Amino acid sequence: MAAGLAERSYMELGPAPRAPPRRLREVSFSPPGTAPVPSGRYGDSAGGFCYRECAQLGAATRNRCVRWTTSGDTLELVEESLDTELLNNAVRLHIQGCPLLPGGVHLCEVQNHLVLLLVTVQSVHRVLLPHPAYAYRGDLITESQMQSVFTDVGKINFRDPSSYYLIPSVPGLAANSVASAAWLSSDGEALFALPSAAGGIFVIKLPPHDVPGVVSVVELKQSSVVQRFLTGWMPTAIRGDGPSDVPISLAVHCLDHDAFLFALCQDHKLRMWSYKDQMCLMVADLLEFMPVSRDLRLAAGTGHRLRLAFSQSLGLYLGVYMHAPKRGQFCVFQLVSTESNRYSLDHISSLFSSQETLIDFALTSAEIWALWHNEENQTIVKYINFEQNVAGQWNQVFMQPLPEEEVTVRHDQDPRETYLEYLFTPGRFSNAAIQKALQIFSQGTERHMDLTWDELKKEVTLAVENEFQGSVTEYECSPEEFCQLQVDFWSKFCACCLQYQEALSRPLALLLNPYTNMVCLLKKGFVSFLVPCSLVDHLYLLSNEHLLTEEDAAIFDDLEMSRDVVCLVQCLRLIGESISMEIAFIMEMACSRLQPPEKAAEQILGDLIANDTENVMEDIHSKLQEIRNPIHAIGVLIREMDYETDTDMERAHPLNMRLNLTQLYGSSTAVSVVCWGVCKIATIRFQICRDLLILQQLLLRLGDPMVLGGGQLFQSQQDLLHRTSPLLLSYYLIRWASQCLASDIPIDTLESNLQHLSVLELADTTVLTPHKLVSSPQTIVELFFRDVARKHIVSRLFLQPNTSLIETSLNWPHLITAIVADFLPLLWPSNPGFLFPECLIGSCQYTQLQEYIRLLQPWCHVNMGSCCFMMGRCYLVMGEGHKALDCFCQAASEVGKEEFLDRLIQPEEGEMVSTPRLQYYSKVLRLLDMVGLPELVIQLASVAIMESADDWRTQATLRTCIFKHHLDLGHNSDAYVALTQNPDPSRQLDCLRQLVVVLCERSQLQDLVEFPYVNLHNEVVGIIESHARAVDLMTHNYYELLYAFHIYRHNYRKAGTVMFEYGMRLGREVRTLRGLQKQGNCFLAAINCLRLIRPEYAWIVQPASGAVYERPGASPKRSHDGECAASPVTTRQIEILELEDLERECVLARIRLTLVQHDLSTAAVAGNSTPEETLALLIRAGLFDTAITLCQTFKLPLTAVFEGLTFKCIKLQLGGEAAQAEAWEWLASNQLSALVTTKESSATDEAWRLLSSYLERYPSQNSLYHRCVINKLLAHGIPLPNWLINSYKTVDAAQLLRLYLNYDLLEEAVDLVSEYVDAVLGKGHQYFGIEFPLSATAPMVWLPYTAIDQLLQALRESSANPSNVLLYQKLHDKMEDYHQKVSVATRDRLYLRA
Repeated sequence: MAAGLAERSYMELGPAPRAPPRRLREVSFSPPGTAPVPSGRYGDSAGGFCYRECAQLGAATRNRCVRWTTSGDTLELVEESLDTELLNNAVRLHIQGCPLLPGGVHLCEVQNHLVLLLVTVQSVHRVLLPHPAYAYRGDLITESQMQSVFTDVGKINFRDPSSYYLIPSVPGLAANSVASAAWLSSDGEALFALPSAAGGIFVIKLPPHDVPGVVSVVELKQSSVVQRFLTGWMPTAIRGDGPSDVPISLAVHCLDHDAFLFALCQDHKLRMWSYKDQMCLMVADLLEFMPVSRDLRLAAGTGHRLRLAFSQSLGLYLGVYMHAPKRGQFCVFQLVSTESNRYSLDHISSLFSSQETLIDFALTSAEIWALWHNEENQTIVKYINFEQNVAGQWNQVFMQPLPEEEVTVRHDQDPRETYLEYLFTPGRFSNAAIQKALQIFSQGTERHMDLTWDELKKEVTLAVENEFQGSVTEYECSPEEFCQLQVDFWSKFCACCLQYQEALSRPLALLLNPYTNMVCLLKKGFVSFLVPCSLVDHLYLLSNEHLLTEEDAAIFDDLEMSRDVVCLVQCLRLIGESISMEIAFIMEMACSRLQPPEKAAEQILGDLIANDTENVMEDIHSKLQEIRNPIHAIGVLIREMDYETDTDMERAHPLNMRLNLTQLYGSSTAVSVVCWGVCKIATIRFQICRDLLILQQLLLRLGDPMVLGGGQLFQSQQDLLHRTSPLLLSYYLIRWASQCLASDIPIDTLESNLQHLSVLELADTTVLTPHKLVSSPQTIVELFFRDVARKHIVSRLFLQPNTSLIETSLNWPHLITAIVADFLPLLWPSNPGFLFPECLIGSCQYTQLQEYIRLLQPWCHVNMGSCCFMMGRCYLVMGEGHKALDCFCQAASEVGKEEFLDRLIQPEEGEMVSTPRLQYYSKVLRLLDMVGLPELVIQLASVAIMESADDWRTQATLRTCIFKHHLDLGHNSDAYVALTQNPDPSRQLDCLRQLVVVLCERSQLQDLVEFPYVNLHNEVVGIIESHARAVDLMTHNYYELLYAFHIYRHNYRKAGTVMFEYGMRLGREVRTLRGLQKQGNCFLAAINCLRLIRPEYAWIVQPASGAVYERPGASPKRSHDGECAASPVTTRQIEILELEDLERECVLARIRLTLVQHDLSTAAVAGNSTPEETLALLIRAGLFDTAITLCQTFKLPLTAVFEGLTFKCIKLQLGGEAAQAEAWEWLASNQLSALVTTKESSATDEAWRLLSSYLERYPSQNSLYHRCVINKLLAHGIPLPNWLINSYKTVDAAQLLRLYLNYDLLEEAVDLVSEYVDAVLGKGHQYFGIEFPLSATAPMVWLPYTAIDQLLQALRESSANPSNVLLYQKLHDKMEDYHQKVSVATRDRLYLRA
């Protein structure tokens, strides 16, 4: 592709704005001294201003301009930027009663200000605005938003006398001219040139804004011209024989200290004035350059236009449009200066136009751009290069048509849905047009303002449905009638929208940026941009007469090939023009329903042949005959449209901050234009591919060797057919994406998505940038371009080596072409790059991504795995986990083959590197785990295990993962199986430990006990034991679990050992009533276990004393220097406990429990007390029966029991009523023997009775218990009860005598001896336990003579007491009597023996 590029046609890109109408800040004022003037005299006008440095990369004003529209006395100003969003960038000035002249708005740049110069019918105004370069001086502009120059316009005093001036009535403003010019002098003066009512021009000069001065008015008089330049020439107004010299178009060219004022007058002459000298320097009759008639010469030239274009290298160009009835002519001149300060015009070119109504035209040093309205009120824009185009052939600009008026509703469609899709397809209707139509349709009942796109859609639906429902009067109607009524109302609303869209689309002016060569079309409601067409689009869209001329142009280096391609395009045009909307819909539906486009093309061809009433097929056949090599021509056309690349486009480099590239073409306006350009290209190319498919089907059907170019192979046709089909589907997909709106995403969804992406380690890629807030709903292509693609493209264009763009100024036609050409490969489905789907997933556009992949998958075999992965992510978010898992598994087969999946599996730092597919599974498993889908994690991990047969480490990780999630789900058996299959012993042990803990916490102990634990028995026991010894005994039941574990396996000794240890620890650590209860049960369980074993094996090992166990994770003991201290070597003697030992411990535990139940205060000390300590506690508590049981069990003497009971009896006898009441409590805890009494007994009596019963029930050797009781009583000075004396006399009277003597009870001792002697002699001998009293025939008897002698001695020594003397005498006499009787008995025995 070489020649013809410079003369390429343009196309209009003007997507209807989806944002609510811009809020304009209102500024209204009325200049003093003015009277209201009707504003209907002048029509609407528009214009624009471009900053001098708008093409420089580093300038603050880069890609910025100001545009305006005037309507009556209202001026709307908007500052636009292609790079950043400008805040407060729109203002509406209402100069009350002073309509603005069309074209009466002028902007000028000075060092620190942007000066706005306004011309109304009554006044001129100067408004000072801050210059953007001054506002951002020295700063790098990297923000996505900036303040506009209109931000502080509300602070300006428009009524300041220095800022305006009323047009003087003399000379006055010409009534039949709207021309004006304004400029700033080098001294800062504001000058306004206006047509004078008397003819000629007058100039109003305002002094500099910061210098006091007076306003001056200068009239450029024609008399000076007559005197100095054109002798004999007189003003036509004086002669009266032709048109006047009133200027109808003014233009100014500023010099350093002068200004040339050019005036195109009604007399068809061009005059050039010097403002400084106030002289007319040149007059040229323009009728000399055009064919004229006398009528034209005599008629006033009211439609002429004048434009200037200055080039530093070429000088000043003048473009003049000469209007004549039914035709027009453009003349281009170059201003030439001669000696003596004389000037002349050098005629460059004359260009003719058949159009009648010229709206506007723009001039550069090489081109003319013109805007017309034709007879059908259609907009026509053309341009021509007047230097190179000798033939005068204008180049076409393909205008954006208005939305089609007819909407086809098929029988299977809902009218409401069809019309809503028609109205709200992006780019078709503007938000403002729909809102105005809604206002009219609702008959003004509601005020609809600032509605977003979605809100507007709801309001439209509601309004039309309300109108429809209100008009249906019949209760019943057929479905057909109902549908037709809906269509009627919706079509009525659409007609209203069309009317307003047409009004808003009315063009007012052309804006040509001389610095960037950008051409814009200023319309009533918005602005559109003109961009160059690509070669294919240029050929396909050209009108027939233009296309014929292309045959002679060398489109390609091979002229024959160029002609073949042009003929081929003509065939495609014939096919496209014969396709109706119904037939075109066949291909649309085939693409949407994933049917082969070849079949649809074949069907369309059949319909075209069947309905060919105009012999189109014959024309196509004859045209094909002209193509030398159709197969090659088709291949060339396909290559021109194919954006497939072999390698992935390089990822974006960091953009250069110093050149301010971060925001280049980043505004919503630029994004909209670029993406709409992509949409337009995709739409055109889709039609080309459709027509090409139909043509190829026709070639196959014809099968003519001549047509096929000399016997081309059938296979070549099939190959081309299969190349065209993906091409068509690619453009269909791009067009769909360009019209698919992105969804608004809640913040929580964005945060959740960011978490998912962070798990996948995709959150830090260049794809994902913070979601920018935009005023209108974006399409997904706009979203992609704004956030991702733009940076890649700018980086590619400006940061590549050997690039020349960075050295030159920005050129809009070249840049927009390059941007679109670089953007399409990023969107191209069959390219290896995957940025577009990545952007969609990063922006949470899940529904749109699903539809994108649905349209892509059947025919595109690139990035299949990546698409499956993305579809899985979408399913995951939508809650369809099993579908997501299927997609993830399908994507695994492409790991290692696709760039996106390769980035996905990049290992983390320090992560063990395994095979790519296992790394992929690992990432997906993390994602599923984070989302909370354990069942899917298990399934995917099971799949991954099959892939990792040779990698035991990965298998261990996966088995652990499966175990964890089975355990979380409560699949205990499956978790156990996964545990046993883990090849890593350490991980297996960790899983086993987790299994034990979790099942214990869930109280699922039966599962835990019943698992077989093959080769893991000791580990399980060790884990449970370590937990049992490390945790609180009352909140965890690990001992009971271990007991059940051993019982289930019939290991009764181990079970008994566990329960005995449990009981011992309970006594030491849980000294509460509940703890003692559990301790008793533990000992009982241990006893039961040992009773189930054969007696010779019924023993256990005594657990370690003090319960000092090695606990996992315990900190080692350290010495003073910090080193781990060596544990002392101790030889612990193993103690064996048999069944009897356990039974004794059980009894002791039961006794402790009894004690604590009786007195809770003893719990703290009773839990781990010895038998001796427990005995003391029992005696203190008064539990004497229990104490005796304890003594009998542990073979302890009962002495302490009797002493304790005796002491309590003493206390009762000496105590009061409180002691009596308290005594009944412990007395009730002892089993008293039944006693029949005739009177009510006291607690003291019951205590003595209990003591008496114990003495009777528990005899002792040598009457030990009697002696200790009597000792206790006598020690406390308590008289011995008679029952005790009588009881002891029977057992050991001699010991009783000794006790009396020990405690100096002499009288009682004398009485006892007297009774004892009497008993020996036979009087009451049964009371002293003497079976046979003293007699010669009875066995020998004895008396305790030693004690009696001690008693006599004591009485003798205490003879000072008279009573003792009597006692002594009594005892002495008694003994004497006894001795006599003993002597007699002795003699009798001796006698009998002899």
